[in-house]
Amino acid sequence: MLLDLTTEPLDEAQISRVIEMAWEDRTPFEAIEFQFGLNQDGVIKLMRAHLKHSSFKLWRERTHGQTTKHAKLRSSAVTRHKANHRVKQF
Repeated sequence: MLLDLTTEPLDEAQISRVIEMAWEDRTPFEAIEFQFGLNQDGVIKLMRAHLKHSSFKLWRERTHGQTTKHAKLRSSAVTRHKANHRVKQF
């Protein structure tokens, strides 16, 4: 984890958002690190602490070796994605 003692701990809404981003196929770990200060190891620790064991195992199987979860490894054809449920409604 990149968080140090001077950094505020994540609140429930932030933890929920990190979990959501971690499950998304197109969101790289670098985006989570940029937004929340958690590197890949930190995200793994957070997921392990906040998911049921079976859910954590499914997530690890899903993300292990997935090139879209790493900005440097993914194809340039993979572009930024914004989930429909996150779109601001007017």
